[in-house]
Amino acid sequence: MKLIDVIDAYLARQRSLGMRFESAGRLLHRFGRAVGDRLIREVTPESVLDFLNGDKGPTATWALKHSVLSGLFRFEISRGYVDRSPLPTVLPHLPPPQTPYVYSTEEVRRLLEATSTLRTGYSQHVPAMYRTMILLLYGTGMRIGEALRLTLQDVDLVEEVITIHCTKFFKTRLVPIGPKLSGELAAHLDRRGLLPMPQGRAAPLFASRGIRGWTYQSVVTMLQHVRRAAGIERPIGEPRPPRIHDLRHTAAVHRVVAWYHSGQDVQRLLPQLATFLGHIDIRSTQRYLQMTPELLEAASQRFAQYAMEGSHEE
Repeated sequence: MKLIDVIDAYLARQRSLGMRFESAGRLLHRFGRAVGDRLIREVTPESVLDFLNGDKGPTATWALKHSVLSGLFRFEISRGYVDRSPLPTVLPHLPPPQTPYVYSTEEVRRLLEATSTLRTGYSQHVPAMYRTMILLLYGTGMRIGEALRLTLQDVDLVEEVITIHCTKFFKTRLVPIGPKLSGELAAHLDRRGLLPMPQGRAAPLFASRGIRGWTYQSVVTMLQHVRRAAGIERPIGEPRPPRIHDLRHTAAVHRVVAWYHSGQDVQRLLPQLATFLGHIDIRSTQRYLQMTPELLEAASQRFAQYAMEGSHEE
């Protein structure tokens, strides 16, 4: 049996169980192309290790590749296609995962201003649309994949809510948007209406030329142009510069800081933040809350307030 046939069978099984498996599917097909047109029993440990290491040796993605391939090989063994896994049993020393970056409000402002630099090499609609995307990610905390899957019909400006279908955990959720973001999206929809939309209201919300929506890679590439123009460099000690996904971390941290400053009961509101972000439990949300100077200061001020109130009661 050919490796590519086993990959397709494995993906079909996983998706029949309700898993989307989009990124894992792309990775497995990359593995199939890298190994070549082979029978599954001809896949050697050396060829697997070459794929894991890539051109630059073990990187932060090594563990992800290993995890995805281990699922494939467990499937092969369970079906009796092979007797053992060709994955290496000794794991290399891997670089630490990238620390989430929390943009300051000033850096967010600079990112928005720097979208104007996308005029060179892109269509005339891109700078304003990319600015809207940054505002959307920052204002809602949604995942970049969720934003890219949005269609025109998912945006309800009357009710000021966005419907996100088929989230990471295969649920649909409603994300409220405030009046400012609603105004930005209204202007975006006007600009979007100037482009061809053969799908009608089912057309992608973000598309430069009207028909095909933006891809993840194009959004990442544009962010790096904008980030450099905004003067936001790679943090000291980090292997890579801030990512598009870090806007989601930023949205979570800035929301909690705002709650502290307005005297809200943060612990009571954290479950609401988890729902807002589309997390299945509060532990995932807590991992998003990096201890930034702003968050530390806000928490310290709250503690000092409680301490003062307690001293008055004694």
